[in-house]
Amino acid sequence: MTRATGVGSMPGEDFRESLKMVLGETPDLPSLPELPARGAHAAMTGRGLALLEGLGADLQPAGWRLTGSLATSGVDHRRARSLLAQDLDVVEEQTQGFAGTFKVAVAGPWTLAATVEKPRGDRVLSDRGARRELAEALAEGLTVHVADLRRRLPDATLVVQVDEPALPAVMTGQVPTASGFHRHRSVDAPAASPALELVLSAVRDAGATPVVHCCAADVPVSLLVSAGAAGVSVDLDVLAAPAYDDVATLLEAGAPVHLGVVPTLRPDDAPGEHALTEKVLRFLDMLGLDPDGVGESLVVTPGCGLAGADAAWAREALALARRTASNL
Repeated sequence: MTRATGVGSMPGEDFRESLKMVLGETPDLPSLPELPARGAHAAMTGRGLALLEGLGADLQPAGWRLTGSLATSGVDHRRARSLLAQDLDVVEEQTQGFAGTFKVAVAGPWTLAATVEKPRGDRVLSDRGARRELAEALAEGLTVHVADLRRRLPDATLVVQVDEPALPAVMTGQVPTASGFHRHRSVDAPAASPALELVLSAVRDAGATPVVHCCAADVPVSLLVSAGAAGVSVDLDVLAAPAYDDVATLLEAGAPVHLGVVPTLRPDDAPGEHALTEKVLRFLDMLGLDPDGVGESLVVTPGCGLAGADAAWAREALALARRTASNL
């Protein structure tokens, strides 16, 4: 059975209502909502930093910055950690008896390294030692996070979506320095792999399934899989052709492929479920795959997060993903 899920971010500031929407529209694979409208502490980077074990952070005018130990964390970092705990309390309350698959998202080590500064400025990306320390703190934090989720949802199967939207830019040397006049050096695949391996293995060892999400064109699928990802989450509308073979290999092997096909913002001519179904079928046909053969390996999603949409389209987008999956 093909399932549907969200990518993570949702519009609005009411977590309880957003969770109810997700549980109602994508019951086969609901995902923990992320609500950036609540502030930086609730957006992707703030959420990721909230999970770090042994590292503190603070929110500066230029963005998030590491501060050293948790004892030196700023008020925004403490707020991010507190808010995540409160949200998980709501999840536990709203999912009593849930025995399906539940998905949570976390910013990956390279996206955090590209967006967070060191204590004395400039991105963590610029320092190999700092990059490794950040990846280790994230891996340790995910071990604790998954254990907490298993306690709250004892009968659920857990999927951890590791968000790496910045990874292609990291690997091609497109991340700007603090001054904006230069770019950080590119990180090749052998150098990028260890941080991913740390985080993905931590997820596996904790008893969850790691899936890496990247909605860029040049998703390094083979790198992600070799580093330990069970599968990938991609945006079909922007995915470059060179990645098609790797996606086909995953589908043939029965590995999870979350395929973004529903627009993240309401287009002037919004597609219906039949148009979206045909879109997926054409893609599978191009890969030489039988829709009946992909089974639960294929998961239908919006192209990326829905934070920029209004609540009505967010609900409709999830419903379209669910109906498209049902058609398949």
